[in-house]
Amino acid sequence: MKEIKLYLIIYILLGLVQQAAAQTDSKASQRMLPDSTDVFYQHLDLNEVVVTGLTGDSRMKEMPAPVTVVSRRDLQASAFTNIIDAVAHMPGLSQITTGSGISKPVIRGLGYNRVAVVNDGIRQEGQQWGDEHGIEVDAESVNLVEILKGPASLMYGSDAMAGVLIFHPQPVASLGELLGNVTSEYQTNNGLFGYSANLLGNQNGFVWDARWSQKMAHAYKNRRDGYVPGSQFREQAARAMLGLNKSWGYSHLTLGYYHLTPGIVEGERDETTGELEAATTHLKTYGKTLPFQQIYHYKAVLDNSLNIGNGTLKVLLGYQQNQRKEFEESSHEAGLYFRLHTFNYDMRYLFEPGNDWKLAFGWGGMFQRSENKGEEFLIPAYRLADIGLYATASKRLGKWNLTGGMRADHRRLHSEALWDDGELRFEDFTRSFNGVSGSVGAVYNVNGNLNLRANLSRGFRAPNMSELGANGVHEGTIRYEVGNQHLKPEHSWQLDLGMDYTSRYVSTQVALFANRIDNYIYTHRTAEVFDAEHHTYRYAAGDARLMGFEASVDIHPVHSIHFANAFAMVDARQLHQQRETKFLPFTPAPRWTSEVKYELTHDGRFFDNTYFSAELFCHLRQNHYYMADETETATPSYTLFNLSAGTDIKGRLSRGRLASARRIASLYLTVNNLFDRAYQNHLSRLKYTDENPKTGQMGICNMGRNITLKVVLPIGF
Repeated sequence: MKEIKLYLIIYILLGLVQQAAAQTDSKASQRMLPDSTDVFYQHLDLNEVVVTGLTGDSRMKEMPAPVTVVSRRDLQASAFTNIIDAVAHMPGLSQITTGSGISKPVIRGLGYNRVAVVNDGIRQEGQQWGDEHGIEVDAESVNLVEILKGPASLMYGSDAMAGVLIFHPQPVASLGELLGNVTSEYQTNNGLFGYSANLLGNQNGFVWDARWSQKMAHAYKNRRDGYVPGSQFREQAARAMLGLNKSWGYSHLTLGYYHLTPGIVEGERDETTGELEAATTHLKTYGKTLPFQQIYHYKAVLDNSLNIGNGTLKVLLGYQQNQRKEFEESSHEAGLYFRLHTFNYDMRYLFEPGNDWKLAFGWGGMFQRSENKGEEFLIPAYRLADIGLYATASKRLGKWNLTGGMRADHRRLHSEALWDDGELRFEDFTRSFNGVSGSVGAVYNVNGNLNLRANLSRGFRAPNMSELGANGVHEGTIRYEVGNQHLKPEHSWQLDLGMDYTSRYVSTQVALFANRIDNYIYTHRTAEVFDAEHHTYRYAAGDARLMGFEASVDIHPVHSIHFANAFAMVDARQLHQQRETKFLPFTPAPRWTSEVKYELTHDGRFFDNTYFSAELFCHLRQNHYYMADETETATPSYTLFNLSAGTDIKGRLSRGRLASARRIASLYLTVNNLFDRAYQNHLSRLKYTDENPKTGQMGICNMGRNITLKVVLPIGF
């Protein structure tokens, strides 16, 4: 509690930051067409932003739990290597990284299967239990990101205990439109080159949307380690949507393909020089070098919405296939090879019976089949069946908006036995889990500028097959993992309190939370030694308590200047434990971000939305870590400085005697880590690779200075 009070004092003294700016921009992004000359960076009322609610789309001021929105223009103006990296700077959100190409989302100190990712309307399922298993989503296909913080099990079932990241595709084109864009970027640190081409249209209600993206990067570098062998990656993605939009509703079929080839960073060093092995070869190659992974993700989603009476029936069916291969000794024969089949289904009816009531009820779940196709084994092959029934309601009473609901879930997991070299590697066992989750919340609109909110929620998460049955060497994490068949499901109670204030000159938000989790599951390093290269990690469980807050303020004394600050922290502890084991692993350090943005022009003759920005990212020291058996180490504080600039270039479009201005290109220039600081983020897995015998420093640092140039060319007919 002393630490929480200290950070509250720091927040009050510094007057902190930034979430409001991102949410403000989201509304303008949704309104802006490719040839629009809307003022994008103007201040907008946060209360009018529309987000996903329990009973359908709702304005942000009606949501009792905290929500953050990242717009398309925010994504375009940012420098990142994957979609999670693009949003990880938002208050309350962090990322577990493995080099520059792989990121896993963490919301308020909780990650892995506690964060659900929704893309194209369905839960993304891609073996997300693994430390180095990223999210198989093309960042260029994402138009808007919603970050729901806190248990969201009502809508998404188990695995949404920490919250949900919803990736929204771009809206369908208006009737009679044919639009598109081409995007290209280059990054200097790892030589990243990427491009994406998109075309969409609407002819008499027949709609389509097609995109192709490709990205490649060689090894990244930093001032301390030089180039980091194995951190290169290649990415390809395609997406196509065909559908009908009519007065009765719509029906859309979306097909997706994603292929990622990341290297595996082993971090081995020369005993004499301390340099990373292979530091003189394959450093700037865009090709494959052993060891590496191959990840394929295929998807088909049928999304239907039918207008029935005074409500809407939504039926969503999806199939996903995820293939994940690890190549160690040979580039032709995979060591580990997982193939996961997932069938998602969801049916819900949303309606408004009148008198300011909004109701929804439905059922949904998934079936899974995971296969081991390789020569090595880490988790058993398994089958999963999951179903949930839910109902939600919201009611407007004067200045009050009340929201609540309940959900019941059932999940069944069956592990298949496996004999390896005459020994029983995996046992045949079946586990069933039941959970009831719910929430009740209220928002009080004091006036048009000030909202107060409170929410109490109950979360549920069933253990995954890795936690229950792992038994093998995981090369990607450089450790031997052992599961625990006796784990119980996690249950949580979380209380959220918040307020937001928006006026012409200032926008501010404060969100406080307290979370109690029973049977919290985590991995810890043991004293057992599997071999000279791999330490043994086992899954265990205990009761946990997480507390923290996010606070932000955006001050804009004049139209062209914004001074935005944010502070976020979480204190995550395991109850009834000694000092060495009382802090939960992979808890993000407290973080302060600050930005000064100057908007130079709006609706000029040749330039529009021109801005310059300077940012500061300060990560405080993290000395709350899981100490036992050297599972984690403390991480010193560090501060990074970034610069960015952007503009829209306008041209004249003549139509007979009429002439109008339209955007013909957008340019963005970003410099991250301006002073080339050598640092290690507390959630970087490369922090625990080999010690440098020459300097005595453990692990590998994050990326050094990186300059990004991005060009967006809109197309309109």
